[in-house]
Amino acid sequence: MPFHEFISGSSDWTTVADETLFANAHLEVHRLSLTSPSRPKVFEWTVAYRKGAVVVVPRTATGGYLLVRQERAPVRASLWEFPAGQIDESAKHDLAAIHGAGLRELREESGYELAPGGALVSLGHFFSSPGFTDEHSHLLLARPVVPSPRGSQHDENEAISECRIFAPVELKAMIAAGEICDANTQVAFARLIAMGLF
Repeated sequence: MPFHEFISGSSDWTTVADETLFANAHLEVHRLSLTSPSRPKVFEWTVAYRKGAVVVVPRTATGGYLLVRQERAPVRASLWEFPAGQIDESAKHDLAAIHGAGLRELREESGYELAPGGALVSLGHFFSSPGFTDEHSHLLLARPVVPSPRGSQHDENEAISECRIFAPVELKAMIAAGEICDANTQVAFARLIAMGLF
């Protein structure tokens, strides 16, 4: 699998061997033998390759934030999250395709869409757990959002039980209290704060 073009300095790394341990449509696990800028002696690392994702921060005209409550099998819990989903690998660096995927996920998961004259603001990207995976998410602020006449259309693998609008003070309090523990949502919130957009 190719490394992501938006990472600088990757040319100083050398892959000596690459063995695929597992692969399906969503995930590949590889055992790599590598050298790096600080480690000239070959070392091994197990890497989980994942498709990129897009996370949408939906804000209403009155300043509320829209979250969905979704079951997550790996942690056996329902979590409050901003809408998110994987993007097609062929479009992983195409901003228009990333925006399109974000708008699709917003409508499918929440039943909301960007209002006429609304805007998508790029908040950059982040790596969810770079110690073992290259999984990364692109962050978008969608403002303002309104209910879609088409409603929601959940994927067959999704179990979304609720969609609610939270006031900024509620969102901040839920993150501080640990009620929101989804990394995508926490990172998007931090990026909003850092960029002066919250």
